[in-house]
Amino acid sequence: MNNNPQKGYSTAELQGQIKYLQLLSEKFPNVQSASTEIINLSAILNLPKGTEHFLSDIHGEIQTFNHVLANASGVVKRKIDEVFGKSLRKKDKNMLATLIYYPKEKLHLILKNEDDPHEWYAITLQRLSMVARAAASKYTRSKVHKAMPKNFAYIIDELLNESGENKEEYYDSIINTIIQINRAEAFIIAISKFIQSLLIDRLHIIGDVFDRGPYAEKVMDRIINHHSVDIQWGNHDIVWMGAASGSLALIANVIRISLRYANLETLENGYGITLLPLASFALKQYADDPCNQFETKAKVDGSGYELVKKMHKAITIIQFKLESQIIERNPQFKMDDRLLLDKINFEKGTIKIGDKEYELLDKHLPGVDPENPFALSEEEQEVMNKLKRNFINSQRLQKHIDFLYSHGSMYLTYNSNLLYHGCIPMNDDGTFQSLTIEGKEYSGKKLFDNLERLARKGYFNRYSYRSDDSNLDYTWYLWCGTVSPLFGKKKMATFERQFIAEKETHKEEQNAYYKLAYNSEQYCDLIMEEFGLDPAVSHIVNGHIPVKVIKGESPIKANGKLFVIDGGMSIPYQKVTGVAGYTLIYNSYGLVLVEHQHFESSQKAIEEEKDIISKRMIIEKNATRKRVKDTDVGKELQLQINDLEILLAAFRKGVIKETFE
Repeated sequence: MNNNPQKGYSTAELQGQIKYLQLLSEKFPNVQSASTEIINLSAILNLPKGTEHFLSDIHGEIQTFNHVLANASGVVKRKIDEVFGKSLRKKDKNMLATLIYYPKEKLHLILKNEDDPHEWYAITLQRLSMVARAAASKYTRSKVHKAMPKNFAYIIDELLNESGENKEEYYDSIINTIIQINRAEAFIIAISKFIQSLLIDRLHIIGDVFDRGPYAEKVMDRIINHHSVDIQWGNHDIVWMGAASGSLALIANVIRISLRYANLETLENGYGITLLPLASFALKQYADDPCNQFETKAKVDGSGYELVKKMHKAITIIQFKLESQIIERNPQFKMDDRLLLDKINFEKGTIKIGDKEYELLDKHLPGVDPENPFALSEEEQEVMNKLKRNFINSQRLQKHIDFLYSHGSMYLTYNSNLLYHGCIPMNDDGTFQSLTIEGKEYSGKKLFDNLERLARKGYFNRYSYRSDDSNLDYTWYLWCGTVSPLFGKKKMATFERQFIAEKETHKEEQNAYYKLAYNSEQYCDLIMEEFGLDPAVSHIVNGHIPVKVIKGESPIKANGKLFVIDGGMSIPYQKVTGVAGYTLIYNSYGLVLVEHQHFESSQKAIEEEKDIISKRMIIEKNATRKRVKDTDVGKELQLQINDLEILLAAFRKGVIKETFE
């Protein structure tokens, strides 16, 4: 009900909405309860907006990710500075900050060297209470209470609301009792986690949790446990999502990438997916083949390395076959240029691409039938069927992918920001590229919406054992298709990089979006209008393409209309970027971009108090401090107020009967 609350409602108008008003009256049964809620919601509208943090391209880097969340991208230290100013020495501030980041581990170190633990506890509990009070100051008491750890909610609530000299002994007694009954350690851990949660009101992950780094499953565990989070799918997420949905081609891609980067930790230990069927097949198929073209990106020690190379080659060939099958049954993808196995001259050991013939770096291809190059052998099909069952039956993987579907999407509009991982596919003239889906052409926002719909459909049909599911074909297309918003390139040159020496064939030309939107406000405005946002007050937040800071590139594009926040949290990218990631922070005062330097380790942070070095850049400062009423949540609250005011009118006109307990 979006009616104007200022309007006087006639009895007839109210009776026309009687069913909705009756339902609303079940929750607010009388004038008093409805009035109280209106007063409460109206007050909330005038609080400062919560702080949003935007992170992108985590790629399994759990230590850096954990630390960035724990220190709230430097906000914890800033809050400590605000509270204590010059009344606390720098080393004491650093110790307090590290305690908040890693309370359990830091406590253990501090107490080993502390002569008077009772005194230290008393001082520290007071300081933590002061920081917590500052962190909670812009939220309602109800919201703060929901964030409190249950075991200590009453005590924290009392300490946060300390006021006046009359209660000084009361608060001292609370702290002393906590210490005397040996609950100080548990309380410090609880209040530190509480402070962390308050400083990030909303977490936005702009894609790519998976691949590259070794602990994507631990990153997902941390994301799932966050109190308020959304995820915009990245290309490296969708490949795992499709694999968990049962797409054989994407299962092959996940395994190939894991082998290429010698990163089997997530697959085998994180998700319990055994690669034994592939290993057995590879040992047999490539018994005497050194597979030297299938060296991994990272070093692998021991005799197992030869097996890894064989497995890498085996799954790569299987992947090319499966992808060729998808391309053949989906002519609307217009990806015939990616059909390459049938272009091989097996006698000469060459391949023809376009008008040129290239020598293959690896000519030993016993698994490819020249007469039917796209078909899996019986052994290959058996391997893939077993691997599919492993992916489908991994409970932890399915839990994580469920979360990506329930809390994620292709894009999100939130508080005048448009969030997506890759790009809005564009033609060279700035028009939106289109793709045929189920017989219809879609571009722009409708392209995103329909591709998302099919990806969801593919996942929820995952227990059917069809290998040619058309919905999963579109999920695969999202990974590497020419008009995929998550990929953003004209081709994925996996075959060429693996089999052809000439670098000219390795080039993956970017979509026109990266030239147009990155450099022109005009195209950013066009995109924001397409997604229903006002370009005058909106921004685009983008991931996917690492920002080469080391070469002078800025993450701020199109005169401040677009922010690219992939700064290289993934360690392999840091040689390219020169930094270790970005956090975009949107608080009540404006937009701040935080640039992070390389994070050594959580151990160094705990033992030596070595924090991640971050540089803050204020991008945009609000003329007036933003309130909840200026946000999307505020708009929803205002609608609720409007409806409650209509309910009040219905009570007062006798259309709805008041009830009392």
